[in-house]
Parts: sequence; C-alpha cells; structure tokens
Amino acid sequence: MKESEMGIEYSSTVPASIREVFDWHARPGALQRLLPPWQPVGVIAESMSLADGHAVVSLPGGVRWVAAHDPAGYDPPRRFVDRIDRVGPAWPQVGAALPWRHEHTFTEVEAGAGGAGEPSEFTRITDRVDTPVPAALLRQMFRYRHRQCADDLAAHREARERGAEPSTVAVTGASGLVGSALTAFLSTGGHRVVRLVRRPPRSADERQWDPADPAADLLDGVDAVVHLAGASIAGRFTDGHRAAIRDSRIDPTRRLAEVAAATPDGPRTFVCASAIGIYGYDRGDEPLDEDAERGDGFLADVVADWEAATAPAAEAGLRVVRMRTGIVQSPRGGTLRLMRPLFAAGLGGRVGSGTQWLSWIDLDDLVDVYGRALTDPALSGAVNAVAPTPVENAEYARVLAFVLRRPALLPVPEFGPRLLLGEQGARELATASQRVTPRALSDVGHRFRRAGLEESLRHQLGHITATT
Repeated sequence: MKESEMGIEYSSTVPASIREVFDWHARPGALQRLLPPWQPVGVIAESMSLADGHAVVSLPGGVRWVAAHDPAGYDPPRRFVDRIDRVGPAWPQVGAALPWRHEHTFTEVEAGAGGAGEPSEFTRITDRVDTPVPAALLRQMFRYRHRQCADDLAAHREARERGAEPSTVAVTGASGLVGSALTAFLSTGGHRVVRLVRRPPRSADERQWDPADPAADLLDGVDAVVHLAGASIAGRFTDGHRAAIRDSRIDPTRRLAEVAAATPDGPRTFVCASAIGIYGYDRGDEPLDEDAERGDGFLADVVADWEAATAPAAEAGLRVVRMRTGIVQSPRGGTLRLMRPLFAAGLGGRVGSGTQWLSWIDLDDLVDVYGRALTDPALSGAVNAVAPTPVENAEYARVLAFVLRRPALLPVPEFGPRLLLGEQGARELATASQRVTPRALSDVGHRFRRAGLEESLRHQLGHITATT
C-alpha cells in the first residue's frame, strides 16, 4: 500500500484469473458488495457499464454522490476509471472542492502450480485514488473492498468445483439486510436474480408477488427460490406484533411452496429462511445441532409451523433447505446496528447475568451459506446457519467493546429489556440462550470466512488488521 498525505494506492493479490476479477467488478451487485457497512452510504443506482455509465450513492442528509466512468480509462480486463461527477444538484460546490479520480487496475501474476483444489491463476488488484481526502480515512475502506472481492471470488470458485453452473434464482425479501447482500453476491457470481416484489415491477428482473395469492406463473423459468420475506420479530410482543410475525411467514410460505411444486419448468430447489428460535428461549449449556428437539415458547411454535409450511415443495420432490439463522452480525441491521452506538459511546455491557448463549453469524458467512444451499445437493432439510463459535453474552460485550476500543462496564439489568419488549419479548429475544452448532455445514466441510467473533466484528465495523 502506498499512501501520501492525500489519496491512496492499495494493492493485493487474489487467487483468480484477470477475467474473473474484471467480470466480478462489471456485474450488477459489485458496488453493493464493495460499500463498507459501517459507512452511512447506500446504493441508489449502479452503473450499467464500466465504460461510460454512472453510479449513484446516497450520503447522509439526502446528498447523492454521482460517479461517472471515464471512457478514456476503459481497457478491459485491465483497467477502468471512475471520477466524481457531482454531489447532488444542490451541492455543486462540494463536488468542485472534493475531486475524486479512482483508477482500478488488474494485472496478471505468474501462475502457480494449480494443485488439487488450488487456483492456478492470480491477479493483482490495484486501486489508486487521487483526492484531497487523507489516506488514513480511506485505508479501512480498501482493506474491506479487497477482502470482499477475494472472499466472494473464492466462494464462487468453490461452488464451480462442486459442479455449480449459472442459474436463475427468485428471491423474496430482496431489499432486506440479508436479501440485498445475497442478491448482490449471486449476480456478481454470474447468476440471474429475479426479485419477487409486492409493488408493480420496475425492471425485467422483477416480478410482482402477492403473498396471499401468488400467480401460477410466478416461478416460470426459475431454477431455485430463496424465500426471505417476513415481518421483523424485533419489538414488543403485543397481540398485533405476534400476529404479524405469524401471518407474514406461515401462509405465504405454504402458498409459495405450492406454486413452486406446481410449476412444470420451475424450481428444483427451495431455500427458506428459518430461525434458531425453534430450539426455545433457554436450553442452558446444551449444544444444539439440527437433530435437537424443538423448544418452548412463541417463537419455537412459529418457526416449527413456518418450516412445516415448506412441505408442498418437499412432497413434490424439490430439494428443500430450511435455514435456521442465528444473530446476524452487520451494522446495517439487527442487534449490532442497535448496540454499536451504545458501545461506541462507552455505554455498553452485558445483559442481565451475561451467561446466556449467543449463536451468531457474520452477514457474509450467511450469504455464503445461502449460496451453498443453492448449489450443493448434499444440503437439505434443516441447516443451522451459525458460526462454529457461539459465545456467552458477557463475552460478546467484551469483544465488541475491545474492537471499538471502549470499556464495557455498564451492564443492562434484566428489567431494562422487559420495559422495552415486555416480559415475553425480553425472554425470547434479549435474554434468550441457545448454544447452536452448525453440524450440517461441518458435515459437508463448509469453510467460514470469519469463524471467530472478533474477526467478524473487525471486518463489519471497519477495524480490520493485517491478521484479521
């Protein structure tokens, strides 16, 4: 890495061919995969072409960053260039004061021996940014970007080695935390993603979906379905909230599974979101793999019925995977989004006794698990989508505070969650304890990007070191 007072040049080598690397950057979803999750930015529109297109990114305060690709710098598969075009129509002075030219260069590196399971081609990625922004403010961003690209390419390579080919995947809940990451991952890997949306479609890759009465031809020409849609479980467990949790999951899942089962040229794989809540809200120190008995509580009942709703697809011969997901780690959503500002302010700590088990998973690892469920016929039935290293709540608080370089000295008394979530919500969410293990993934030799909590939090929060 070369740094000056202003701007940065950052390089790394990835085990992939130059064409694979360039194509990954050129496909829809690349910008989404490259934006650091700890930054308050979002993708409004991706460029249609690296040769001469425009990308639009949202910034705080309603400001939009418009980046234009420079035709003079386009030399596939070796280079493309983008520069700031403007920072919103009302902010021309910002664009003039903040020049930004970003040159992306790809160079072939001497091929390796290419033994069994090992890549035979390597590419050096070099990002050079000319800007008055200090290099210190850009370093973490480029560490993140290069790791995302390398890890995604490795996951796609492993899928190809298992015999996976580009396919058409229909996704519900595509705009959510997991859905937006997954659709970007799939499209950069060469798959076609069909987003099932409730509003009228705005592009050829969208189809309108009525959860209460899905059209008979909804899944025509689709190879696989990923069903993520469902109301958030976060909140006070009122009668209305409990009804929303159930009603948004069980019947829509059954109807979608019935359509999948009845479509002659439709999907052969049906992957449905599920949750570790099926194991109950308190199982002590008992390790829970996919064969563990279901537990007690409202969420356990909901998840059991939710999984049972996939039966029409399984009975029709589709390979059905039920993804029992743990606590997803990303500052863009979920519990980490809520906890990050408290811990960053030095106001964080364990909840209650801190002895309750927290079974977590890095967002990008969850994306990989969904990708594997779509492409690996060895996976079917229940799959625990959790990291192999669950931690107690007190340990989670300690690690998060350590990564953010803050103390964790203010424990949250148990009555705190009860005030916010009610008795049942606190019991089943804030103080739930489930020590879940990913046995099904271990059985197929699945590789986690970030199996340890500290390395996951460093990657997600922008505190990446050379050893993480």
